[in-house]
Amino acid sequence: MNRSENFESAYVTDVGRVRDHNEDAALSRPDLGLWVVADGMGGHAAGDFASATIVDAASSVGLASSLDDLESRLLERLSRAHFDVALRGAELGGTVGSTVVALMVHGDRWACAWAGDSRLYRLRDSRLERLSRDHTEVQALLAQGTISEAEARTWPRRNVITRAIGVTEDPLCDHVRGDVAAGDVFMLCSDGLTEHLEDFEIAEGLASGQEANAICHHLVGQTLERGASDNVTCVVVRIHLPSASG
Repeated sequence: MNRSENFESAYVTDVGRVRDHNEDAALSRPDLGLWVVADGMGGHAAGDFASATIVDAASSVGLASSLDDLESRLLERLSRAHFDVALRGAELGGTVGSTVVALMVHGDRWACAWAGDSRLYRLRDSRLERLSRDHTEVQALLAQGTISEAEARTWPRRNVITRAIGVTEDPLCDHVRGDVAAGDVFMLCSDGLTEHLEDFEIAEGLASGQEANAICHHLVGQTLERGASDNVTCVVVRIHLPSASG
């Protein structure tokens, strides 16, 4: 069973330097072993509604008996949120939706579910790994070998996402799982952060040894210094499981 003292976590969300309101939302529930970032879209109020609906639904998962149980509970709530967001879009006559990335930890195992381009990273033994894979047009082109990594950085449609909660007929999430190890540092973020920071800079921040809250403020601060053209959200989770296996 999860215990809150097994985790040190924090989050920071900021409107950024350009937008006039924040459509990001985040959840940090170490007592449930659950952390979420949602990045809404659809304009004033609509994007806010979408991301808040996801976070509110996720916060109701309750205490799970296993990782399977936790993931099942989360996916059921994401499905509910999906249809609530889709209904709001129909009422407004436009596209309303939100990306989501969720980290779940139970015992010595973790799982991630995501849709869109909000990301999950892990730093282990000084090595940064991106655990999620963006649902974007540019990622699809990269996977096909149509464009290079260098071209992807400036691709005109690099921010066009191909999946989001509330947009497709049914919620479409990808999933990955793995073992946790004491000392692992996970980071969830919206694309407002990765638009301005390179992976090596994220790795430096996560490896700094600072408390989770300080790391969040540092990474968001760097993003703000570079113009923060979008809302930016960062969640950091450090694992303190003494019995975890690598």
